[in-house]
Amino acid sequence: MDMSQATVDSAFWISAGIILFLLVLSGFFSGSETALTAASRGKLRTQADKGSRGAQRALAITEDNERLIGSVLLGNNLVNILAAALATSLFTRLFGESGVAIATLVMTLLVLIFAEVLPKTYAITNAERAAALVSRPIMLVVLVCSPLVSAVRFLVRGILSLFGVKIDPDSNILAVREEIAGALNLGHSEGVVEKEDRDRILGALDLRERAVEEIMLHRSGIEMIDAASDPTEMLEQCLQSNHTRLPVFRGDPENIIGVIHAKDLLRAMYLQIGPTGRTPGSLKDFNIADVAMKPYFVPETSTLDEQMRQFLRRRTHFALVVDEYGSLQGLITLEDILEEIVGEITDEFDPDADHPVKKAEDGQYIVDGAMTIRDLNRATDWTLPDEEANTVAGLVIHEAQMIPTAGQVFLFHGFRFEVTNRNGNRITQLKIREL
Repeated sequence: MDMSQATVDSAFWISAGIILFLLVLSGFFSGSETALTAASRGKLRTQADKGSRGAQRALAITEDNERLIGSVLLGNNLVNILAAALATSLFTRLFGESGVAIATLVMTLLVLIFAEVLPKTYAITNAERAAALVSRPIMLVVLVCSPLVSAVRFLVRGILSLFGVKIDPDSNILAVREEIAGALNLGHSEGVVEKEDRDRILGALDLRERAVEEIMLHRSGIEMIDAASDPTEMLEQCLQSNHTRLPVFRGDPENIIGVIHAKDLLRAMYLQIGPTGRTPGSLKDFNIADVAMKPYFVPETSTLDEQMRQFLRRRTHFALVVDEYGSLQGLITLEDILEEIVGEITDEFDPDADHPVKKAEDGQYIVDGAMTIRDLNRATDWTLPDEEANTVAGLVIHEAQMIPTAGQVFLFHGFRFEVTNRNGNRITQLKIREL
């Protein structure tokens, strides 16, 4: 009797010890899965660059998330099922048939608390640190389980393909840009990220997605110099202009023969007048084409990111935009592209009247019709769509399917648009308020 009791006690404690060990393994697998999937790859990369081998291993493991999750789940389910089977056998031996219910209740509580909630809470709170710590043993688990996981993955994909579901192993669940944009918008909504910081980062990310035609100055607003004009008139125009670079045309405004910089024009005229002490009348032989720089033309479909690179590579800040037929459509400068990142750049030569958005006393916004929808959204934190039109006036014309007259009011996208001024066929000013 004593020997039998000793055997029962010995078997009980051995089984209990094995169950406890399996629960620890289950907690390890659960925490590792959470840590490796929740850890920021950007932070891990920073730590790896600083010499952390754990972070470097974690990055290598998470390259193939499907294999990682499959291996961890395989190990986790294996230890959970084995622990539950041992517990059922142990409690059945002690309490008979009721031992099954008791084992189910006890193991559910133990697994929930010690193998799921506790390790996962720690892993979420210290994701990068935990990922680096568990990277070595998990790498071994992935290596051991890899053949079986590959077989399971092949079987799963075969079953999904029967239902028309195709899986691209090289595709990410979320693109990096979308992930960053989502994090910034979430941080802004929670008050952690300032609006200006969000707009700058998103503006930089959007350069690759936006075309030159979206932000260029339309040809109707370009100030030009006629090469046939009197030199004194050119000088006067250059002195009165707010711009330092002006296109030069001959005969037809479409025939651009060069771009003149104000400093080059003044220097050339000074050399012709100043050193010899001659009168301004001696400028009658001045030829602006000899001073003007060769014009730089770019297609309207090129992206802002590529155009900025071209500006930096060519060491120029000014380009004329043409369409597929070579017709002049507008101009773009490096400053225009930078404004998409940092917002409006103004100096002492930018008149205050040119500010495209003003708030009236009645709460409505007075908006220049040529203002881009993106700039309006940035200035007011609205979300007007810009898929069908680039400018506010273009959006109104697109929605109205007509060219409105002054005084007409439209309601769409949750806003009230009132056309307050029209010049020819162009809407030059509107009043907008949110409904």
